[in-house]
Amino acid sequence: MKKWIRKLIVFISLLLIIIYFYWILPFWGMPFNSQRHVQLPLTPAWALENWLWEDDVNTAAYVDELLDGYKENDIPVRTIILDSPWSLRYNDFEVDTSRYPNPEIWFKKLQDDDYRVVLWMTSFVNSFNKDTRIKNSEPWYSGARKNGYLVKSDKLNNWWKGDGGFIDYTNPEGIKWWREMQQNVFDLGIDGWKLDGAATLFWTELWGIPFFYKKTNDGLMTTRKYMDLYYRDEYKHGLTQNPEFVTLSRSIDRGFHPEGFAPFDASPVNWVGDQKHEWVTQKMISENNEEKVDIALEGIEGFESAIESILESAELGYNIIGSDVAGFSGGTIPPRLYIRWTQFSTFCGLFMNGGHGERRLWKRTEEELEVIRKFSWLHTELVPYMYHYVVTAHKDGRRLQTVISNGKYQYMFGDDFLVAPIYVDSKMREVTLPKGQWRYFFNDTELLEGKSTFEREYALDEFPVFIKEGAIIPMNIERDYTNIGDENSSGFTTILIYPKGENGFTYYHTDTKEETEIYYDFIDDQRLKVNLKGTQIPHILIIQSKVAPNKVTLDGNRLIEEENWKFDPARQKIIIKTQNYSKGNYEINY
Repeated sequence: MKKWIRKLIVFISLLLIIIYFYWILPFWGMPFNSQRHVQLPLTPAWALENWLWEDDVNTAAYVDELLDGYKENDIPVRTIILDSPWSLRYNDFEVDTSRYPNPEIWFKKLQDDDYRVVLWMTSFVNSFNKDTRIKNSEPWYSGARKNGYLVKSDKLNNWWKGDGGFIDYTNPEGIKWWREMQQNVFDLGIDGWKLDGAATLFWTELWGIPFFYKKTNDGLMTTRKYMDLYYRDEYKHGLTQNPEFVTLSRSIDRGFHPEGFAPFDASPVNWVGDQKHEWVTQKMISENNEEKVDIALEGIEGFESAIESILESAELGYNIIGSDVAGFSGGTIPPRLYIRWTQFSTFCGLFMNGGHGERRLWKRTEEELEVIRKFSWLHTELVPYMYHYVVTAHKDGRRLQTVISNGKYQYMFGDDFLVAPIYVDSKMREVTLPKGQWRYFFNDTELLEGKSTFEREYALDEFPVFIKEGAIIPMNIERDYTNIGDENSSGFTTILIYPKGENGFTYYHTDTKEETEIYYDFIDDQRLKVNLKGTQIPHILIIQSKVAPNKVTLDGNRLIEEENWKFDPARQKIIIKTQNYSKGNYEINY
């Protein structure tokens, strides 16, 4: 073998070793990141309901104004996030009482009003803090460093909230100190952490070159391993304080960490970010050779970026994913963008309305208020359907969102909804229906054949969502905004059935570990059998049908028309309302 060939082989071998240890190992783990792609947790049902937050004022008075306004305007909210700055200095876990007076009373009132509270945090101990009441905290930082509580470093790490060092998750004494501080807010009854992505900065700069390692109490540690410790330890400890505790963490964020930020087992809820209040993205701008006038910060994109990152997260294997409705940063939120982003978020696991910009919907346009209220309620109504996929994903089965190959950004929401987000400022959208038969969800009287592509206009109070013929959809209906039920539906599980052949659906009770099997068999288009087996539930069956039935029976007993059931010819629906039953066997004859 010639000498130059041997040198080339040695050079290539050394280069591959450097690439592996410098790039692949710190980010992707070994082997192939499989130790992170493990079982998904059981996300509590409350986290599937609507989240709200703002990042312009950050005071208790403003939170109260937001929540009161949403309640007065009948817009559902379950969770409120207190983003930074809520503490005296970052991650000292002492509530800043100038912003949030009387926290013991205030937090308890939120709980009494049935809200969940999630607090922002990172793993940094700061010497200097941006925006907090205590800006200079050098003695606090130096004390933690002297005691060995922080990851070993010769200089401060700069991040977007100041300068500091990382808590060392491998040092038991340091974690004891950290947990004792956190107990201040755990005692207030918080329900989760919003774990911001500062752990991605866990690297050392040598001669201007970043090396993705730092020295901990246990020795050298990669960026990837530290990130996993951060997400896992905070989630695991939170569960010891509250069995329904969640962590809200990044899944995918643009091109950073393509393997995913948080490991699956510490990912009850995930979001992608940060996006600006804009329709267009860097990709769209570059494709059109236009000046990048909409980008506030390098790499920050608009609505399309959120869609892309959520679908990439779903493909990677995350389950409950969302984004900041209307985007995180920027100035004024365009009304149509707020509406379309809300509609897209309705068909994501996480519905999180928040960030910068005006979030008091009653101070925005009347159309925004009405449409966003409608879709906020629709997302809440779909919680029983979504929770089914929390359980199946936990069992390593079907996840909530599945990307499909046909149609730009089209995806399946569970087994039964096809969603085609409107990602540009237009009422027009081209949709490609997969094989099978479908109905437009917002006017479901017409049956559409699959394997077809069409373009149509969608009014601002509608959205390109199609439901598969044969579907079974359990819902919680309490209002009439979505035209499925009304206040009289409260206390009943509404079950939409689009009968075709036979099908079944397991309804997992969100407040217990019990189950109800919902099954139907459509025989010769003349007789429909529906059975509810397992834990009994008061229910309303809404069954798609072109014609009225001749007879409806339950457990062998004939039901009385207009008293126990009715037929709505305009909507083509059979509606059966049942409070109590023995076996749950229906037979509908045509």
